Amino acid sequence: MTEQPSAATPMNAAAIPMNRVTASTPINAIPKPMNGGGSPSGKNILSVDLGRTSTKTCVSREPNNVVFIPANVKKMSMEQVRGGVFEARATDPLMDLWFEYQGSGYAVGQLAADFGANLGVGQSKVEDALCKVLAAAGYFKLKDEISVVLSLPYHSQEQFEREKSQLISQVSGPHILNFRGEEVNLNVTKVWVMPEGYGSLLWCEAQPKKGPSTSDFTKVSVAIVDIGHQTIDCLMVDNFRFARGASKSEDFGMNKFYELVAAEIEGSDAQSLSLIAAVNRPKGDRFYRPRGASKPTNLDDFLPNLTEMFSREICSRILAWLPERVTDVILTGGGGEFFWEDMQRLLKEAKINAHLAAPSRQANALGQYIYGETQLSANRTPKA
Repeated sequence: MTEQPSAATPMNAAAIPMNRVTASTPINAIPKPMNGGGSPSGKNILSVDLGRTSTKTCVSREPNNVVFIPANVKKMSMEQVRGGVFEARATDPLMDLWFEYQGSGYAVGQLAADFGANLGVGQSKVEDALCKVLAAAGYFKLKDEISVVLSLPYHSQEQFEREKSQLISQVSGPHILNFRGEEVNLNVTKVWVMPEGYGSLLWCEAQPKKGPSTSDFTKVSVAIVDIGHQTIDCLMVDNFRFARGASKSEDFGMNKFYELVAAEIEGSDAQSLSLIAAVNRPKGDRFYRPRGASKPTNLDDFLPNLTEMFSREICSRILAWLPERVTDVILTGGGGEFFWEDMQRLLKEAKINAHLAAPSRQANALGQYIYGETQLSANRTPKA
């Protein structure tokens, strides 16, 4: 994190009681665009979780208002990106995200996928980060001064600090863009960057405690394991102190699982949004038809076996990394939710208390937003 406390600074101030949230919160609920973040400081805060499957973004601490934007980005000419706008009625902006910035056009999300852009697996998340931030700000109708909270994988302290500096440099300052035909003026005055997954700890700690037996994450050694599309982010936190030397991100994530699924289906693409959506649908509704196929494949025919096998692989990697003093593990991210049943059982066998951030896919973005609120509120508190 930047400007205020470093990533190693305790953040007890972020443990603000909130409304209870259940794991059944719909992950694809599309909120009405909001004008302003509604933070106690009166400033607009934009939280952006740069996921490799989708960008999760919010301007409030309400789980239902977290927006999912597919991670695809396509740079185009301004003529290409603004052409063909002839719909007779207003369309869902999430299906048609485009903007013009510094002489170039950009398509984001499903529109970019339609133009052939993939998810960018293997790239640094610094690439295209500014495009995703600007698209999110435009979607939420933000303008003028805003603060932005982001996160990056923690491969090493050196790489994290280098990429954090790059990200802050890109995002900070004034930006003028044409968002879907309307001019938008932004001035990003604050940028905070935290290790990927840390937002889930802030979110979980801010929830009402269910009873005296509930773990107090501010007083135990806890690991946050964010199973994302491109990486597994393993963060070690002692009494809310980020243990930099014991934390790491590993280039092994859900993309490897999607590659296994795609290998079972002739003509399929592991980065296909339709394939990913099919994998994450409920049992009995997991059908996927690659382009050109005459009939869909029922993923339930082989998905359970692949899921169990992959869960064991992830768990073995986690246990190989897990510091001995850890008593509790918080699983988060899309993979945390997807593999929860198997992972919970495997961690229990290792005598580890397992917790699932709820809602798992939104938790990082929500916790990042809480961090932004806390920092701005702290800045407004007069010194004694």
